Amino acid sequence: MTLIADNLRVVLDRIHHACQASGRSPDSVRLLAVSKTFGPEAVRQAHAAGQIAFGENYIQEAVDKIAALRALPLEWHCIGPIQSNKTRLVAEHFDWVHSVDRLKIAQRLSEQRPPHLPPLQLCLQVNTDGGPTKSGVRPEELLALARAVAALPRLELRGLMTIPDPVEGFAAQVALHQRATDLFGSLQSALGLPSFDTLSMGMTADLEAAIAAGSTMVRVGTAIFGKR
Repeated sequence: MTLIADNLRVVLDRIHHACQASGRSPDSVRLLAVSKTFGPEAVRQAHAAGQIAFGENYIQEAVDKIAALRALPLEWHCIGPIQSNKTRLVAEHFDWVHSVDRLKIAQRLSEQRPPHLPPLQLCLQVNTDGGPTKSGVRPEELLALARAVAALPRLELRGLMTIPDPVEGFAAQVALHQRATDLFGSLQSALGLPSFDTLSMGMTADLEAAIAAGSTMVRVGTAIFGKR
């Protein structure tokens, strides 16, 4: 067993125990292994240990990695900021994108998604902290954006993603994540989309709290691949 495989098993155990503590099925939470800054060999090792879904922040680095690993049946998620001049790369190479917070970006992704590929799975990034300099759509603007994105032809709106500022203490972490869970539930009711089922929330330091609050996908890098 490699160190990455050992780390992966520890993270999956954390997810399992967090689900048990919250009265949830372990199958209700997916693990997204965040492989940014790590090379193809690290991804190969994680895949050999059973991991399929990988998250990348830096688009050009990710495209090169995707090309190097094309023979493997992997699922690639873009979780970093997207500039207008990078939307084509995202549309052509990724399976999921978590970090859309503007209609313009969603429109470009839809227009540039190749017709031979399935629809791009998309989460809207929401700013639950309310900080004016943080990425993410403001909660009061979320419903209008979600309705507009859901109408675009080459995208499938799957849910929300959030990256709140860290807070100390399990209870405080749960309360912070609960804001996104409440928005997610409200949006599910308002949109009525069967595909709207994903709450991408929680990382290495707070995945237990995120799961307690209702996360369906945790994004873990350091605990699997090590410090960058």
